[in-house]
Amino acid sequence: MTTATGEVLTLDEIAELSIGPVALALGVFDGVHRGHRYLLSATREAAAARDARPVALVFDPPPIEVIRPDRIVERLAPLAENLEQISDGGVQPIPMTFDPAVRDLPPEVFLDRLGPGLRPTAIVMTPDGAFGKDRSGTPERLTEIGSQRGFEVVATAPETDDGVISSTRIRQALATGDVEAARRLLGRLPAVTGTVVRGDGRGRELGYPTANLAFTYRPALPALGIYAGWAIGQPALISVGRRPVFHTAGGIVFEPHLPD
Repeated sequence: MTTATGEVLTLDEIAELSIGPVALALGVFDGVHRGHRYLLSATREAAAARDARPVALVFDPPPIEVIRPDRIVERLAPLAENLEQISDGGVQPIPMTFDPAVRDLPPEVFLDRLGPGLRPTAIVMTPDGAFGKDRSGTPERLTEIGSQRGFEVVATAPETDDGVISSTRIRQALATGDVEAARRLLGRLPAVTGTVVRGDGRGRELGYPTANLAFTYRPALPALGIYAGWAIGQPALISVGRRPVFHTAGGIVFEPHLPD
């Protein structure tokens, strides 16, 4: 398994791992925000109390994109960066393919299918968390399943900041241009990761050369505007806008400008 490169495993491949007893958290963990880090901390504690390994199953793509194929979730970070953040938090990330077959598994079948590679001794989740077919794997249902299969449910209250912290709230804050709220909920500055590509050179002609970024994922960008930020470790002015002036086609353009 090579999680550092973002390799996503199937359920059958996970069952072939040799990890053993685990305290398990499950989710998308997009952005690994303050709420995620709180859950990961609880996972480490649950693992230490049970002589198990702390593990996070990271679903990719996000389940909502499989449940509702018309939905595309804008990401707070690419998968590889989420995995790195989880690993830095002392929990082993295992990226897992979420597809229609996984969507339709009852929670007890899903957990059975993780073995023998993973043997949960604890499932760590918030009181309103759920997984499995029709979200039937609630803490209450999993407590019943655990009494038969030898694991406990560790319910931990969600981290709050004027409401429950969630990736959805952070995306909404960015969409309205409230970068400060996004920063507070993330616990760090919002960021995107892209590759500099050749543009039209219009900015250079106007005396404001910019770097045009291309993305391998669909990033959650802030509302259209000009922002103060950082690019490759340097202060930058960042333009989030459209191209109707010089192009017949629109599309959002993300362009950092590094002042001299």
